[in-house]
Amino acid sequence: MNFIEFLRQFRIGGFAVFDFAVSFLGIYLLSSPLSKLFLKIRIEIPKKNWLFLILPISIVVHFLFGTMTPMARNFLNLQDYYLLKIIILGLLYLGFRNIKITKTR
Repeated sequence: MNFIEFLRQFRIGGFAVFDFAVSFLGIYLLSSPLSKLFLKIRIEIPKKNWLFLILPISIVVHFLFGTMTPMARNFLNLQDYYLLKIIILGLLYLGFRNIKITKTR
């Protein structure tokens, strides 16, 4: 067992805590450059909104690349996991809430 596998063995509800931590840390570090990049195309995204959007974005990216993680699989399951669906849709709402289209750079 390598070090990454060791870190991924710690889970809450079937989801690896390490994956969440790396995702949120990564988006925290990338939020400033991403916000500046989107501001160049006149879309103002506050830095905190990236933290709300990381889980919905990750589900879309995993679906597009065909790597079905437990969260992506559970979200796409039409028969169950309604709490997960409510949480993801709530995060999507919070993430899009303060996004603005600006007229000037």
